[in-house]
Amino acid sequence: MYLNCHSYYSLRYGTIKPERLLAIASKNGFKTLALTDINNTSACLDFARLSEKYEIKPVLGVDFRNGAQQQFILLAKSNKGFHNINDYLSQFLHDQRLEIPQEAPQLDDVFVIYPYKSQQNIPLKQNEFLGIKPQDLNALKFSKWKDLRGKLVVLQTVSFENKKDFNTHRLLRAIDNNTLLSKLPKSEEGKETDNMLPYQTLCETYHEFPELLENTTALLNACQVDFDFSKEVPNNQKSYTESEASDYALLKKITYAGVSYRYESPDEVIYKRIKMELEIIKQKGFVSYFLINWKILKYARSQGYFYVGRGSGANSIVAYLLRITDVDPVELDLYFERFINLYRKNPPDFDIDFSWKDRDDITQFIFKNFKNTALLAVYNTFKFKASVRELAKVFGLPKEEIDKLTKGRYQEPDLDKLSKLVLVYSKYIQGFPNYLGLHASGIIISEKPIHYYTATFLPPKGFATTQFDMITAEDIGLYKFDILSQRGLGKIKDAVDIIKYNHPEKPPVDIHDIKGFKQDENIKDLLRNAKAIGCFYVESPAMRMLLKKLRVDTYLGLVAASSIIRPGVAKSGMMREYILRHRYPEYRKRAHPVLLRIMPETYGVMVYQEDVIKVAHYFGGLTLAEADTLRRGMSGKFRSREEFASVKQLFFTNCKQKGESEAVIHQIWTQIESFAGYAFAKGHSASYAVESYQSLFLKAYYPLEYMVATLNNFGGFYQTEFYVHEARMHGGVIEAPCVNRSFNEAFIQGKTIFLGFMFLHALEAKTIQALLRERQAHGAFESLDDFITRVPLAIEQVSILIKIDGFRFTGVNKRELLWEAHLKIRKVVIENRAVSLFQTEKIHYKMPALSSTLLENTFEELELLGFPLCSPFKLLEQPPNTVFLASDLLSFIGKTVTVSGYLVTTKYTVTKNQKVMYFGTFLDRKGHFIDTVHFPPVARQFPFRGKGVYTLTGKALEEFGCVHIEVSSMYKNAVMQDPRYVEPQKQIPVVC
Repeated sequence: MYLNCHSYYSLRYGTIKPERLLAIASKNGFKTLALTDINNTSACLDFARLSEKYEIKPVLGVDFRNGAQQQFILLAKSNKGFHNINDYLSQFLHDQRLEIPQEAPQLDDVFVIYPYKSQQNIPLKQNEFLGIKPQDLNALKFSKWKDLRGKLVVLQTVSFENKKDFNTHRLLRAIDNNTLLSKLPKSEEGKETDNMLPYQTLCETYHEFPELLENTTALLNACQVDFDFSKEVPNNQKSYTESEASDYALLKKITYAGVSYRYESPDEVIYKRIKMELEIIKQKGFVSYFLINWKILKYARSQGYFYVGRGSGANSIVAYLLRITDVDPVELDLYFERFINLYRKNPPDFDIDFSWKDRDDITQFIFKNFKNTALLAVYNTFKFKASVRELAKVFGLPKEEIDKLTKGRYQEPDLDKLSKLVLVYSKYIQGFPNYLGLHASGIIISEKPIHYYTATFLPPKGFATTQFDMITAEDIGLYKFDILSQRGLGKIKDAVDIIKYNHPEKPPVDIHDIKGFKQDENIKDLLRNAKAIGCFYVESPAMRMLLKKLRVDTYLGLVAASSIIRPGVAKSGMMREYILRHRYPEYRKRAHPVLLRIMPETYGVMVYQEDVIKVAHYFGGLTLAEADTLRRGMSGKFRSREEFASVKQLFFTNCKQKGESEAVIHQIWTQIESFAGYAFAKGHSASYAVESYQSLFLKAYYPLEYMVATLNNFGGFYQTEFYVHEARMHGGVIEAPCVNRSFNEAFIQGKTIFLGFMFLHALEAKTIQALLRERQAHGAFESLDDFITRVPLAIEQVSILIKIDGFRFTGVNKRELLWEAHLKIRKVVIENRAVSLFQTEKIHYKMPALSSTLLENTFEELELLGFPLCSPFKLLEQPPNTVFLASDLLSFIGKTVTVSGYLVTTKYTVTKNQKVMYFGTFLDRKGHFIDTVHFPPVARQFPFRGKGVYTLTGKALEEFGCVHIEVSSMYKNAVMQDPRYVEPQKQIPVVC
């Protein structure tokens, strides 16, 4: 009976979850229900999948609207009709300038329902009907349509479940219209009566027009859209070649051809593994998936692009031989069943990382070479703090009140009525979809047209994007291709190129000599001592401390560390247990005998995702299919699904039947539950470790070139200034940008690093392009006059270059140059100056003798670069009187020390009591790291106050050879006043 139902995927309009909509319909006695979200098909497939649970036949369609103005509803009579609706909707989603017309198109297998209007003059075609809302019934009695009852249907819209939903809807509409709630036009709202009436009530409402009820029932009965959610057969592109048989022949050929490339003397173990994998890949219908990945990466290699194949795909020797991954699964004893097994219904995927510079070209290649291709969407939902801000604006609260609410600086009893409403409704809409965004990496290549499943929209990147996310894609059997962007690969590639020009006398770097890197003593030294700033995945404070605690100096040790660092392992307490068992063999006796037998390499501690499968299978007695459901369930995406809950119960039942104690079962289950969703597959960690070794090699032998590459790829874990600092610690001489020597990016010559123009915050891209273009065409600039003549720029842009001392080659003080520039440069810039045969000599003004101090220069560096090129300790109003350095702390364990530290980064966490504490990282006066812990009382009393030098007092503590300070007090040191705004006689000299 309901032809026009909205879920909360009618973005910023609807308020009901798709499954809740089905539950309401079931409760009210309906066996058929149409989902028609506004200009959106995001929920359609999930609605169809869930409908079986509620014994409801799903009907799919779209409510076409311009804003809140309903034009018509299209319902799919069949899958073909749904395809046609998606085709039509996508036209408008691809071109936002188009308005949805008043008249619906003629589409095969599609029903059209127009909203009733007294001035309705559009002649209705055979598949078209007029929808009558309850409020239209009286007008209908006096309309010409009363005699054409065969064309009339019930149109009771469903957008809300109750009054609170309607209030929420009004707030969402106000957010969407960027207006105060009090100024929201009625035309932008739905009706408060747009909710689901019980079957009997609906019949009574239309009792004078029983034909409408009959027509509506007939129309719904005529609709039948079916999708297969069994995932028995993948729905991706079926074949890469002309047939599935020739696909398999090609896969076998290139797999065996890769053996000689990967192995010097392959043995029977390798050939047996290849045969087993090929058979499973064929049986599961994943042959074309492997071949498409092979094709993409073959193209990448032809373009010289660096890439890393990671994720559970690294567990496959076929992937290794096809050069999709660089991890040998035989060497690492990787569990192929983690990637594909005969019981696994969900599709696998490869995660392929490219440099951020190369990724867009790879995406373009995929769209150009494979039909039925689309990017995957992600649902950006309302987060609590953002919702508080949005709703507070809608209620018209002042900025001070909004800031107080978003930062949680309030006592609820003290709040006024509006502020309380903001908090109530912010919690209510938390998790509602807000808008569709782009999945970080997912691309699908379907056998059927994408619009068979969904409409697509066109984000700024210009590639068609589905309206559903990766979970729905998997539900329907569309497994994604993950094409990711990663700065680490850009750093490695650029560093190799930089080494070529800065060390032409040396042989080319073989960055793929991973076997050699694993044995390299210099790399081992960096790992053991965690001297890995800038190196992929091993530079963060937490990873640096873990490497020290584990004394990692082997490949396998680094592989384990890459997964142990993930949140769940630490949360379960097993990170500490792993460190103990790794360092002190006697602790390994604490492991459960079964777990130690299953995971001897990690001392009976679950470290990798596949450990969940092993423990569930061998310890919990689950089948491989059940174990994989458990492993996936831990990801959080499926935790609420019933199949996961039943597998969890089976785990407990089986363990009890085997005679395991309740305490042991709960202990092991806690480990599984707390970390499995966050830990890596072993192959994933192994792939990361390969990239870490490549960056560690570059850091060990070419630290300056590697830091330049790091800077040019926008750093990593830390801010730009700390990579500049790291370069200086390795003997680099850092120069501010120079108009004659610098480029857009940082540039190294010998040991001198010239920062690039891109690091100047306010310098425009077109300024940089004009400068570099002119310099390349006509040579270096001789003077400021020469620069002004050749590069037409506004005074603001030239001032930036002067202030950063970019004209220091002239030998003229920059204060004089600034005066000169202001006198000689027009306010209005002429972009295309006329070329003159005779250059007019510029007027030379006699300038007063001006000077600038080192301190002034430093503050200008702070303003333009965001950091000084000298030590930040030189800027303190009073030199620190602390004597302790990072290197002294090991001698004062257990004692109270006071140190000075320049803040690098902080990390907050929430204790079991929901109190906030922090971990801090600082640099001492010599440039070495100091790590700190700030427990809740201290964190509250002595908060961080932004960038700067702090005096920290606390107890020096040591754990597994790693030193940190448990802070008891912390004060930020005052810096000198900016001399540019201080009278000259009050300035304090500084030596940088």
